[in-house]
Amino acid sequence: MSTAPAGYDVSDRAPSVGAMFVSQVAKGSQREAFRHRNAQLGWESMTWGQTKDVVFELAAGLLSLGLQPEERVAIASQTRIEWILADLAVMCAGGATTTIYPTSTAPVIDYIIADSDSKVLVVEDAEQLAKVVGHTGSSVTIVLIEGSSDDERVITWEQLRERGRAHLAENPDSVEEAIAATNPDSLATLIYTSGTTGQPKGVRLTHDCWSYVGHAVVGIDLVRPDDLQFLWLPLSHVFGKTLIAIQLEIGFASAVDGVIERIVEGLGEVKPTFMAGAPRIFEKVRARVRLGAAHGVKAKIADWAFAVGERSIEPRLRGEPLKGPLKVQYAIADRLVFSKLKNRLGGRIKFMVSGSNKLNAQVQRWFYAAGLVVIEGYGLTETSAVVAVNDPRTPRLGTVGQALPGTTFRIAEDGEVLVSGPGVAKGYHGLEDQSAESFVDGWLHTGDIGELDADGYLKITDRKKDLIKTSGGKYVAPQKVEGALVAACPYASQVVVSGEGRKYVTALIALDPDSIKAWATSNGEQTDDYAALVTSSKVHDLLQTHVDAANAQLERHETVKRFAVLPAELSVDEGEVTPSMKIRRRAIADKYDDLVASLYDED
Repeated sequence: MSTAPAGYDVSDRAPSVGAMFVSQVAKGSQREAFRHRNAQLGWESMTWGQTKDVVFELAAGLLSLGLQPEERVAIASQTRIEWILADLAVMCAGGATTTIYPTSTAPVIDYIIADSDSKVLVVEDAEQLAKVVGHTGSSVTIVLIEGSSDDERVITWEQLRERGRAHLAENPDSVEEAIAATNPDSLATLIYTSGTTGQPKGVRLTHDCWSYVGHAVVGIDLVRPDDLQFLWLPLSHVFGKTLIAIQLEIGFASAVDGVIERIVEGLGEVKPTFMAGAPRIFEKVRARVRLGAAHGVKAKIADWAFAVGERSIEPRLRGEPLKGPLKVQYAIADRLVFSKLKNRLGGRIKFMVSGSNKLNAQVQRWFYAAGLVVIEGYGLTETSAVVAVNDPRTPRLGTVGQALPGTTFRIAEDGEVLVSGPGVAKGYHGLEDQSAESFVDGWLHTGDIGELDADGYLKITDRKKDLIKTSGGKYVAPQKVEGALVAACPYASQVVVSGEGRKYVTALIALDPDSIKAWATSNGEQTDDYAALVTSSKVHDLLQTHVDAANAQLERHETVKRFAVLPAELSVDEGEVTPSMKIRRRAIADKYDDLVASLYDED
């Protein structure tokens, strides 16, 4: 069992998200709260006071629509400033936010709206509106952030604010009264799990869950009020949502832009001090950098620099200063290679946080070699995201850190990680049987397999339901094998391994289109057509060298004996991965059953 170090009191926390927000405004209304893209794609700043003005207008607008305590307001939008403002407005009005991924299909949205019984829908644009107009009754109000509609159920973003201003003129204390009436046990959010199997489940998170996470992070001194966050993660995902809760407690500013293609550009423009992301982002950055220095003098310099960086890792992790030739070599490597990478990320990054899935150890070491700290945290939708995180000043690579103050871990006899603490959800919405199975005597059964060291650092090794048992009785952790392949091969976008009941392990490899086309161009191939490259024998031979390199890092029973290249990247639209990029193994197994079977012709 592991409990966070004593000495920090988590009980003295705000009663609600609305209370956290107005408290932060009171600390200094002229401080910067957010930066966001304007119509010209430049950056525009909002103070805490300006944020409050907009949020209170929106909250009053919701109250004027008749929103009652804990009634749901659904948001279907990519990450943008309006998402945050709408969510804060729901919190201040005493309602509860229902999260909908912007990539969700109309049937999924229909299910979530019905299951949550949402009374108001906030949609981003015409594309999102088209998904919901045929699935809502006449009593549901739809708020459209961009554009307008002739549908009588639809009001625009500005019209909601206008309603709010009118409501405040008649009831000037209405929003403060709604905040005061909201208590720690009030429902704040229904976050629907993206679901690797079956329909998504609505996880019931109270105001106290968010208040606890914010307050607990203060206790580990991870970020401070003068920090600047770059926020691009989907706010419909629990990881993105918890970053807002932490901001409300601590008071740092966030630069908000959910367009993934603009991340690197945005980092260079706003120069943040920290950023959180999913492992896929860090894998892509590493792959692109490696491909950019794949040939000639550049390649030799980069290889030398990262070899020096690798030798520096252990003494730096021990807190020892570099000495002698290594100190000189690292300074040269930093000037020639590492500093350029840091500058691309804005030049001020103190650390980055990886969450929502396991980060590959080789990817993490690669960044650390370059002087960029990527720490892992751990949590689930059912734990309000973060329940553990590493300290970037003294990281233990390969672990997700120690439990937050007030949270306790326990490892069950079968290796499953159990979690108890104030951030744990209050069950699943309308699913009493499933709630009883997962939440037992105050402990959440996470479904993750993990280990605790003597100092209470948690290491996640795999998902309980994903373990593969070969015909020889050996257990294989697919995430370990898949991670090794992605780390070894800069052309691999996603990997899915198979082997349940078989003699050996096989893999399906999806290629990154940009990377493999760049390889084709630089190697004199006659085509850069993705479909043609996927079936190319030269590409297969190229991948085989990287598979061999990955196999050298694995136990014999884990090695990939045969592989096939998929015709396209795994996608959310095809139902192959979740919006948070978790692999839907059952869907892939069904879709590519014949392809997997062909890899076992010799079995």
